[in-house]
This record gives sequence, structure tokens and C-alpha cells, in this order.
Amino acid sequence: MRIVDIKATTVAMPLEAPLRHAAGAHWGRFIRTIVEVVTDEGLSGWGELGGGGETAENAVVSLLPYIKGHDPLQLEQLRWKIMNPVASLYNARTQVHAAIEMACMDVAGKALGVRACDLLGGALRETIPFASYLFYRYRDDKTGLGGEVTPEEIVAEAKRQKRLHGFKSHKLKGGVFAPEHDVEVYCALAEAFPGDRFRLDPNSVWSVEESIWVAGQIAHIRNDYFEDPCFGLEGMRRLRDRISMPTATNTVVVNFEQLASCIRQEAVDVILLDTTFWGGLRQAYRAGQILEAFQFGTSVHSSGELGIQLASMLHLGAALPNMSFAADAHYHHLTDDIIVGGKMQYIDGEIALPKGPGLGVEVDRDKLAHYADHYRKVGGYTYDRDPQREGWYSIQPETRFADPARR
Repeated sequence: MRIVDIKATTVAMPLEAPLRHAAGAHWGRFIRTIVEVVTDEGLSGWGELGGGGETAENAVVSLLPYIKGHDPLQLEQLRWKIMNPVASLYNARTQVHAAIEMACMDVAGKALGVRACDLLGGALRETIPFASYLFYRYRDDKTGLGGEVTPEEIVAEAKRQKRLHGFKSHKLKGGVFAPEHDVEVYCALAEAFPGDRFRLDPNSVWSVEESIWVAGQIAHIRNDYFEDPCFGLEGMRRLRDRISMPTATNTVVVNFEQLASCIRQEAVDVILLDTTFWGGLRQAYRAGQILEAFQFGTSVHSSGELGIQLASMLHLGAALPNMSFAADAHYHHLTDDIIVGGKMQYIDGEIALPKGPGLGVEVDRDKLAHYADHYRKVGGYTYDRDPQREGWYSIQPETRFADPARR
């Protein structure tokens, strides 16, 4: 079996409402590039990556000369062909490799009749728990949803999400407003769901000192962890030495060099593994094995997935022995998906591991074409800007927070 072609299609998938975050916003849609690897046996494998609100099509198709004729089962060769750590400094190929590897594992699994997680060693669990992932949102006039700013509004949205999907863990995406506002909202969530678990993520925009203060204000809550309140391994190490709750990151430990430093310094407790940030499903799983050996916690990070990447996240979550916490997903914010059968369903806050070979999902080509056409109509967006805050851009530590009174 050999690769004969690689195709890339960028889609724009509408969200229920625009999602605000500390560095800007998702402007009412996710921009995702869907990768198709075609073999000489007529099989297709699928992968997915994001582009910060932009397309990554050219970066994907430019790699065809590197992988044409490659056997998709030779995944370690694929890593070195694309992600040589010195050569790829000039190309930043990590996430492109992730999508191609995803597609190769998909097509290899189809050829062999096994699941992607079986290529890692098999599944330890058949359903994966997820957190609710709550955002401050701008209101969407088409859906009538969004507009949450106050504690009461965020709690109401959390109750809606729990009613629809059964979440037992709740994550607040903070950092848009001043720390005092996030503390007020977070404490209101904890009071509203006394039996559930919680996590707060301000996307690294607080100083170490602000982070220490916030940790003291929320220490009484049943916290899974405190995610990326400040930036950098040194900042996170200083914070960890001064607070009582576990810390977590998906921003400052995203490769094996950083992982080694983190373990040596005991800088962060829980590493959130992303199947694209780490360069692929195999690399994320390998990081999880290292963390298991050193008794560090892991979970699965979300970078704004459609169903293909969500499937890779499910296979990772199924295989990780030390997945101690519910995974993250933006998935419930989507209005649709490009996979056959529509969106995967949450049952009691969990999603079942797909049963079919490879990733276990198949692309609906009509929907792929429909949302590719939607992308051509609406275009990309600047992920690290806020469409309603003209002239603003984020700095770290942040000092120019949004005003909740102005929504």
C-alpha cells in the first residue's frame, strides 16, 4: 500500500455563538483544514488541523513530494520525513504532520481492520468523559444564543449544557475580564453544581502574583486543576510552589524538550495532550507514556475540533492509562459536523470510542463541499483579535481587560 495523492480542503463550520478568549475570539466559526490521504488501493484516510482562523491548505499539499509512494503503515519513517527537528525549523511542519499522520493511521486501520487506538496498544476505556467548556460569548443573532457575561448568565448556560449533554466537569475559559470577575463567575458555578468538578483557564494572561491571589480565592472549590494562569515554565513553577491545587498546561509543554524540562523542574502537575499541537496521535500518546513513568497526570486538550480530530482525541483518551481528568472539547459549540451521521453524541457527559476501523468516522463529502463553499463565502478571521474591541491586542501579563459592563 502506497500513498499516491494528498488533498486539502478548508471548511468554515458555524458555531452557536462567537467564543471570547483572552487573546481574541472565535468569530462565530471554526476554520479547519481537512486532509485526505489517498492510496494506490483506492482507500482514503482523513486528518484535520486548525489554522488560527486561517487555511493551511498550501502547507499540506506542498508535502506531497515528500510522501508520495510512502507506505502509510510506516509511521516512524513518516515522522522523520516530515518532522526532522532541525530541517523542519524552516517549515513549522508539526501540525501538518499531525494531520497527515492522523490520515495515515486512519487508512492503515481501514486496510488492517483495526482501530487507530489498536495501533497504539489498544483501548483501556470505551467511553471518554468531557468537561462542559464554558466561554463568555457574544450574542449570535441567527441562533439567538450567546451573550453570557455575568455569573447568572454563565450558570444558566452551564445548566443548559448539563441538561443537553450530562457534563459532570465544568471548565471556565477566563482571562477576558479582570481576575475578580472570573473569580465571581467561577465561584457561582461551583455553588450551582455542588457535586461536580471544576477547572479555570485564563490562557496565561495573569501574572504569577495575580495567579497566586486567584488560587487563594478558589481553593475551597473542588478543582481538577488550575490551567495556564500565567505563562512559561518558570512562571508555572513559581506558581506551583506557592499554591495548594494542581496546575495544568497545554501551552508551555507541547514538545519533548519542554516535557523533559517540566519533569526535571516539577514545574506543572498535569499535561494536557493535543493530537495536533504535539505533532500527532502517536506523539501525544508517547508523551503520555513518559508522564505515566514519572507519575504526572494527563488529559486530552481541545484545539477547536471537528469530528475527525475529535475521533483522534477519543482514541488518545481511550489508550492513555493515566488520563486522570475529563477531556476538553469545543465540540458542543458546533452547529454541525462534516462526518457521516452528523455530530457525535454525548451520553452522561461522555462520548463513545468509534467502533469502526481507523479513526472510526467517515467524511460526508456533500457536507465537506458545503462547508468548503461556506469558507469561500465567509473567509477566515484573525483569531488573536476581538471583532468588537477595535485596536486591542493581548499582552502578557494582561492589563487591558474587557469591561463586563460594556459586554
